[in-house]
Order: sequence, then structure tokens, then C-alpha cells
Amino acid sequence: MKLASALSERADLQKKIAELSERLNNNAKVQEGEEPAEDPRELMKELDSSLVKLEELIYRINNTNSLTKSGSVTITQLIARRDCLKERLRVMRNFLNTCSQSVSRYSKTEIRIRSTVKVSELQKEADAYAKQLRETDEKIQELNWMTELI
Repeated sequence: MKLASALSERADLQKKIAELSERLNNNAKVQEGEEPAEDPRELMKELDSSLVKLEELIYRINNTNSLTKSGSVTITQLIARRDCLKERLRVMRNFLNTCSQSVSRYSKTEIRIRSTVKVSELQKEADAYAKQLRETDEKIQELNWMTELI
């Protein structure tokens, strides 16, 4: 099985577990004399089975990510880099948005508000980080489709 397929299966299992949780909650209580729509014990068995599968899959994915290299960098390192690039971009874009907002004045006697940075220069930096993020994500996706799950 390719790593990309395992990641897809993991996502499906996570959705199934969330749905089982909701179904359990929907069948937690019934009016006296009524029966639940689904047997909570059966749902718990299905939940347990799904969680065992998920645990094994997560272990195999993480093991594969930590052992598979692209050059001298593991997939785990690439994922950490991608996550930090995403966070950096999120913070930078919020800051740029705040810097770019204009403050209207009612008269010339009011205090002028100005940006503390040169927005155009910072935007170029953000664009460079966005490009790095795209390239890193593409490399991860490529490795996901080429790598066999350990």
C-alpha cells in the first residue's frame, strides 16, 4: 500500500470514529419504555475495532515518515517544515492585513496613523514563504505517492 493510500484510509477512519461518537451520543438516552435506535454496545465494539485499526495505521504512517528520506531530509522533517511555514504565513498575512488597513481621519488636526513596516517588502517575503510552502507540500505529496507503507 502506498503512503498516500494509507493517509486516505486514516482520514476515513477518523471520520468513521467521529460518526460513531455521534451515533453513541444519539443513543445514550431514551424515554422510559423505549429502545435506542442502535445498540450502544455494538457501536462501542465497532468504535474499538476502528480505533485499533487507526492506531496501527498511525504507527505505520509515522514510522514510514520518519524512515523515508528525500535526499538527507525525512518526510517527518518536511511535514514539520510545512507546518511551520503555514504558521509563519498565517501570522505574516494577518500582520500585513493589519498594516494595510487605512485609518480615516475626520480632519487634518487628528493624529495620523501609519504602518510600522514597509508593506510591499514584507509582502515579497510572504510571497517567498508561500512559494517555499507550495514546493515543500508538492515534495511531500510526491513522496506520499511514491513511498510504500512500512
